[in-house]
Amino acid sequence: MKPQQSGFTLIELMIVVAIIGVLASISIPAYQNYVAKSQVAAGLAEITPGKTEMEMIINEGRTDDFKSDDVTSIGLKKTTTSCANEATLTADSGAASITCKLKGTPKIKDATIAWNRSADGEWACEYTNAKDTGNKFRPRGCSATDGNTDPADPADPADPADPD
Repeated sequence: MKPQQSGFTLIELMIVVAIIGVLASISIPAYQNYVAKSQVAAGLAEITPGKTEMEMIINEGRTDDFKSDDVTSIGLKKTTTSCANEATLTADSGAASITCKLKGTPKIKDATIAWNRSADGEWACEYTNAKDTGNKFRPRGCSATDGNTDPADPADPADPADPD
């Protein structure tokens, strides 16, 4: 009696390696997009607390307390691991903006995300990234500039079906 050998053949092992290669080629770009989107969301989260202090400065008439382009006067750091932050205020009209110039992966580097306050007190989020033509990284509720609009997104102001 011959002893029976067990194990995998070379062709079976090559098929397994090919399957792993295909899965990796799909998952790595998806993961990179996920990382970029989370970095944009982190940038938005870093500047959002500044809206409260900016509102207080405007509503209490303390516009002299705000130093032009100094985000520390609204409680934010000038530079973080996610952003280089800027803020502006037009004292006579009440218009303001808080901007984060994003740092991170090449897909979002130098993009901006901002909270803009109109003279009538409405805040709007605006995302600008020339590299993100499909707006894959734009947070919901933020409008896009530079022609990067997605008509399928109900939060997009360019959507004709959006009643707002």
